[in-house]
Amino acid sequence: MHREWFRLTRTAWKLAVPLILIAFALKLAGLPQRLDLWFYDTLAMGMPLGPSQKLELVAIDEKSLRELGRWPWPRERHAELISRLHQAGANVIVFDILFTEPSPGDTALAAAMQRHGKVVLPVHLYPSTADAPLSEQLPTPELTRAAGALGHVHVELDEDGIARGLYLYSGLGEATWPAVSLAAALMDGEKVPEAVPLEEPASPYVNVRSQYVYIPLSGRVGTVSATSYSDVLLGRESLNRFAGKTVFIGATAPGFGDVLPTPLSGLASPMSGVEFHANAYSALVQNKLITTLPRYQVVLLIIAVILFISFALPQLKPSHTLWVCLMTSALLLLGSTLLFRHANLWVPIAHALLVPLIAYPLWSTRRLTLLNTFLNRQLDALGRDPGLGLKDPQDQQPMRIVEDLRHLLQAKGWWLSQGNDMLASHRLTEDDRPPALNIGLWTHLDDQSWIRFTRGDRHFDLGLELPATLSREASRRYLQRLRIDNPNKFMDVERDFPAENIGARIERVRYAIESLTGMREFIGRGFERMPDGVIVTDALATIQFINGHIEEWFGEPRPSLIGMPLPALLNAHDPRESAPWQETIADTLTLGQTRTVDLRLKNLDLLIHLAPFSMSDSEQHGIIANISNISELREQQRQHREAIDFISHDVRSPLVSQLALIAQLKRRPESIGPEQLEHLGNLARRSYQLAEEFVQLARAEQLTETRFYDCEFLSVVENARDSVSEQALSKGIELALHGVEDIWLRGNAELLERAVINLLTNAVQYSPPESTVTIQVFRAGHQACLTISDEGAGIAEHELPHLFDRYRRQKSTELSGNRGAGLGLSFVKVVVDKHRGEISVQSKEGEGSAFTIRLPVADPLALMAPPQE
Repeated sequence: MHREWFRLTRTAWKLAVPLILIAFALKLAGLPQRLDLWFYDTLAMGMPLGPSQKLELVAIDEKSLRELGRWPWPRERHAELISRLHQAGANVIVFDILFTEPSPGDTALAAAMQRHGKVVLPVHLYPSTADAPLSEQLPTPELTRAAGALGHVHVELDEDGIARGLYLYSGLGEATWPAVSLAAALMDGEKVPEAVPLEEPASPYVNVRSQYVYIPLSGRVGTVSATSYSDVLLGRESLNRFAGKTVFIGATAPGFGDVLPTPLSGLASPMSGVEFHANAYSALVQNKLITTLPRYQVVLLIIAVILFISFALPQLKPSHTLWVCLMTSALLLLGSTLLFRHANLWVPIAHALLVPLIAYPLWSTRRLTLLNTFLNRQLDALGRDPGLGLKDPQDQQPMRIVEDLRHLLQAKGWWLSQGNDMLASHRLTEDDRPPALNIGLWTHLDDQSWIRFTRGDRHFDLGLELPATLSREASRRYLQRLRIDNPNKFMDVERDFPAENIGARIERVRYAIESLTGMREFIGRGFERMPDGVIVTDALATIQFINGHIEEWFGEPRPSLIGMPLPALLNAHDPRESAPWQETIADTLTLGQTRTVDLRLKNLDLLIHLAPFSMSDSEQHGIIANISNISELREQQRQHREAIDFISHDVRSPLVSQLALIAQLKRRPESIGPEQLEHLGNLARRSYQLAEEFVQLARAEQLTETRFYDCEFLSVVENARDSVSEQALSKGIELALHGVEDIWLRGNAELLERAVINLLTNAVQYSPPESTVTIQVFRAGHQACLTISDEGAGIAEHELPHLFDRYRRQKSTELSGNRGAGLGLSFVKVVVDKHRGEISVQSKEGEGSAFTIRLPVADPLALMAPPQE
């Protein structure tokens, strides 16, 4: 657990450190700040704040300048405006007009201000001359004493030159002057933010500002209700609209007074300063000023996002990484939007927002780098691995091919030459080589086989002298299938790998995949072609792999066997009360010992060998169960026992009778007569017949396709008929042969003839005298067919299933006195099976029997092909 946590922490810091460095670089470039301003403008324009009902604006517009004359106006005119607003019941009057220079009308203006009592005048902070330090420009002393409050009119422009907010308090040395909007609200009795005291005193020449707020504007220029200065002064506008209102007075005429570009107005139609301050007052009295999250909290947010991303991404799947990064950014956007609209709090989230978006390609790049490094190591390892598979003879050296073939086929002689240069020779000479050889095709002459093959631009001639055995024909068929010609071997062929590094890696991956695919195919086919069944389990004895034999023997599909407990499978098919399967398999796993147990499955005798195994590079272990089908072995054992019983009883009995008769004749030589000699001859013939049947059956069982050759089936049947004709003639039985078509097949004519003789002998033996045995030879599709029908007593229905069993004689046969060993029909069945044929019988008691043999004919194309010279 500690190791895993240490690995995760180390990986997280490898991602967190680059993210911190990138975030710092972005901060220096100013990209997050611009994104924050754009996002703020989007939110501000999406939901503008309506103007307060307590607000009115008196504008010094173009109309007023035309009607009242050029600026500056006499201050008596401002005093008259204050008087009219005082009479209208205006609550607070705010001037966004500087009165820093003395004027003859100051006394009248001061008197009007004192009568009203709630007039706010602006304070401006700027140097008096170009070389002078920053100073506070107050109204004249007389006006200052008459004013109800003073407030600064400074508006901060952001980095992009747009006005979005202001400082509530500003001043030299200490932030003492409230903004004019704040001073107006305070004079109007509104609850306003108090000034935060400075931690340390500042220089009296430094502009100290505190408590910056964003102003949610009511809309574009002209959204706040404005009345022309001249209309109010000349009485053209009803004064009732100013009752109880806070009235801002300032210049709105183009080119006159200060103008401010805002998010809603932009640079094309900037907003006048007095309208901006009026918007500030409107937001303040509606408690809608937007405060900013403290800088240290923004930094903590960025750090938290970096840590979250750094620890989360290494634990996620690649497919989930992008979604987590996008969802993190989406949650930051959603949270910032909700705080802006419902809590009047602006959170600059651009830094935190960029972290997941930067982390995704950064982590993906790192992951791809690690993957690339891992793949390169694995590809190098695969390149050094010789692999597992079969070597293609086309890739072998010519000398190696000769050596392997002469050992494999036990060749008596061989020849290998390149052009006219002899490379290897034994018993074969230049005179034995055929004059014209086809490249890649074998030519067979008597006991020699020759081929010409290529390696690149070189030609090789190879010859073999095969031994004159029954397997020579099979060896030639094997050579026909063998492909050893390869014109591309040893040629200087340059592979056209892409120049790009990624292209070369793709090629290496492709070759590695081909190698692994070939290895997997080799292992899979190897398991499937194994003569035994294979089951592989895990440490809990749950089946993980099987081959086709298991699926066939247990009669269940592979998907249902995979994942099944091995004891459950064995108990379902061969339950055991003593030594149950659970105990055997548990001993194999716990004790690590092999077990070999008999398994009876349906009609199969199986032997299951359980062996524990473990993976060398891991702690995984399990069982490999090798299941061998020993049904044939058990059948051979049974036949062996039956053969012993047969020899000890059937063969021994006539011999014992012969010995007893001979002993009797020795004691009484005078009693020797024709009857005794006939009886002795019958016993000898019976012994010979039994031995002959036994020997013929053994020959049939040892028959293989290496002893097959082309033979004509009708001739085989005719020879068998001639062999039985004397026996049939003695009983007056006609052997009627029907068939005129020559039918060629691959087989052993001697044993086929003997099988037909057995069938004909049985037909004659069990047919009544003067009857007919019908023999039909015909072709049906790709099968050569023989049907032998008799007019005998037939075979009982319950004896038909066991008709071809060894050492089994029919009850009717025993009762009729025709005694035999029960090997004749077994011999016929073995011969037919060795020839990949079928035998069937149709019989009813009292109606005779009909035996039908079907054998595959030889390949018609092979029969029509001319023999090779």
